[in-house]
Amino acid sequence: MSSSAGKPVAYVPDETSLPEFTWRSVLTGTVLGLVFGASSLFLTLKVGLTVSASIPVAVISMALWRALSKLLPVRDGTILEHNIAQTAGSAGESLAFGVGVTMPAILILGFDLELIRVLVVALLGGLLGILLMIPLRRALIVQQHGILKYPEGTACAEVLKAGACDRSRNAAAGEHQREARLGGVNAKTIFGGLIIGLLYNVMSRSLKLWNDAVGYAFGAPLKGGSVAAEISPEMLGVGYIIGPRVAGVMMAGGVLSYLVLIPVIKFFGQFAPGPVAPGTKPISAMGIGEIRSEYILYIGAGAVTAGGLVSLARALPTIWRGLRAGLADFGGDETAKRSAVTPRTERDLPLKFVVGGVVVLLAAVTLFLREVTGQSSIPLAVVGALLVLVLGFLFVTVSSRLTGEIGSSSNPVSGMTIATLLFTCLLFLVCGFKGGSAYVAALSVGAIVCIACSNGGTTSQDLKTGFLVGGTPARQQIAILIGAAASALVLGPVLLLLNDNATTYVPAARVGAAALVAPASELSPRRETTVGPHRPAGDTRTYGVWHQPDPAGGAARKFLVDDAGRPVWLVDPGINGKFPKTEDGREVRKYDAPKATLVSLIIKGILDQKLPWALVLFGVMIAVALELCGVGSLAFAVGVYLPMAVSAPIFIGGGIRWLVDRATRPAQQRAGWTEEQMAAESDKSPGVLMASGYIAGGSIAGIVVAASQGLLEGFDKWITDWSQRVNPFFEADAHAYSGALSLIPFAVLCALLFLAARGRILAVRR
Repeated sequence: MSSSAGKPVAYVPDETSLPEFTWRSVLTGTVLGLVFGASSLFLTLKVGLTVSASIPVAVISMALWRALSKLLPVRDGTILEHNIAQTAGSAGESLAFGVGVTMPAILILGFDLELIRVLVVALLGGLLGILLMIPLRRALIVQQHGILKYPEGTACAEVLKAGACDRSRNAAAGEHQREARLGGVNAKTIFGGLIIGLLYNVMSRSLKLWNDAVGYAFGAPLKGGSVAAEISPEMLGVGYIIGPRVAGVMMAGGVLSYLVLIPVIKFFGQFAPGPVAPGTKPISAMGIGEIRSEYILYIGAGAVTAGGLVSLARALPTIWRGLRAGLADFGGDETAKRSAVTPRTERDLPLKFVVGGVVVLLAAVTLFLREVTGQSSIPLAVVGALLVLVLGFLFVTVSSRLTGEIGSSSNPVSGMTIATLLFTCLLFLVCGFKGGSAYVAALSVGAIVCIACSNGGTTSQDLKTGFLVGGTPARQQIAILIGAAASALVLGPVLLLLNDNATTYVPAARVGAAALVAPASELSPRRETTVGPHRPAGDTRTYGVWHQPDPAGGAARKFLVDDAGRPVWLVDPGINGKFPKTEDGREVRKYDAPKATLVSLIIKGILDQKLPWALVLFGVMIAVALELCGVGSLAFAVGVYLPMAVSAPIFIGGGIRWLVDRATRPAQQRAGWTEEQMAAESDKSPGVLMASGYIAGGSIAGIVVAASQGLLEGFDKWITDWSQRVNPFFEADAHAYSGALSLIPFAVLCALLFLAARGRILAVRR
């Protein structure tokens, strides 16, 4: 972008007319948004993180239409069409983060994960975030140009411009001034990463050619200590993108949990004669996973809560400046609004449309809250809707401003969600709203606001990209509304699929519940059968459903009960479940959803005032200690909460990024590049694109494998039995060296990422 008389000039000038909002650009972006939204949801359930989808969507869109224009009699896409595609495609990732952070908490609170509930929350939050951001565009994107950098949006604009060729910079309006063209290195890199990630996970998880996780448990004197790694392409890609600093801090949190806290609990707890609350059996009889579930999760949740609040507090000066500036300029540039003819590059959706849309959405929020909390809870629904309006506008403004200053990856959306939940629950407590209806209302308010501020920040990045390349804001705004609505329809089924296909059934006697009798008042009116690929063989009975509240303030439990109300099966969900093995000994990979657990603890802790507060406060003090040492506590706290098996491959990915940066930085410094230029180049580098491909391919494979388990149950058992008998790379219990051997294909995966990042493979030689 250049400037004339101090005014920025877009890459495609205002007077130039190019195809922009076409059916193929919207369809391409929407479909890619569904793919990256599903993969981002998978990632959020695993580690509570996502990565921006704008650049991968832009690259794939350019590659796709460039290839089709060579094979078929169709026109290549313009830079503005690809901008619309990346705008529509970016919505899925931001919605997935909000949904994955909040909605699984409904399982812990003692309710079923219902499709319509997830769909409505995602739709309301996604659309509200976009509409509330639109009036801020002129103030934040235009007037603050050069002050607010919007790093991801700027990097995406550079990718789009790099993929366009200047055929006629001064062409008359109506001509195709620039035809989109992709530099082959970008397309080859991201597609290569996607295919490699997909094939790797299919070969390890479906064909059982090697273990997808390795680990080692120590004996005395470090009894209870262990190391492990989930050797997967998606976790490796996440580590590369977030970089060595954050990845290293996360790994440090995992080391504290698995090599300090669990061994300490095991060392002192082994002398306790009976269970130590909140545990339900003696520590001496607990395994590593059980100690983590009963104690470490609460410590980690306390640390994450404190870390989120600290990150929010640290951003308060910026938040206040951004809120004050956003409110002062909410109406935008009045001179431009009074102009008889608004330039194409300054046209937003009409304010009447925005206000009307917000009013309709708030009415829908009120009706939704009344429906999910009961017809008698109209005051609760009205209060909840007002909170959505006030907190939604506040945090969308904050998120849009912070995204411009520090980028989407550093935007403390989790902290804003925590603040929303704390304020909402405290207000509900003051108003006397308690029980299950207050749980659902508080979670719904927090989820809608979380999704809104997440999508508000993403919308800001997209509009910055459009501002730099010369897009029409109104058309981008329509595109992201369409993309958000489509993604909302898909994320619910994907969330339920992942949960149901990792759900296991545990005999009630095994968890000490066989002698219990469900109170009639707590029985659900509907009945269920066992379902999914891990249902007990031959069990076709229909059961009653009992959601048993946990009196200690932890997770509720769901039982299938007989006609007399006696529990038969504990239904252990795929998300946040505690039993990773079926009754016949098969391993089931659960999803930890770390931030969803945090959400549930906040709601139950305030509304019921029942939590193992000592453990939570231990975690808070860990975060405080880290902050006093000058180390950001949030990433460390996430590492404390997550299994080390997840943190380890992220750490390795960060290490590869460190090696690549170390190799490339001297040449950039000799060329006189600034730190800002080096950071911008790194955001769109071949390594980041390869890592994005790893994430997309690995996550899609995980979803496909989960979806196919029920259909290929016989094949899965046969291939597992075969690999256990003859394959030395599979099943550590059967073959002593299978864990070490499984590291060989993972080492190849790491080497391919390093070589692609250095331009040695999947690159175009010019």
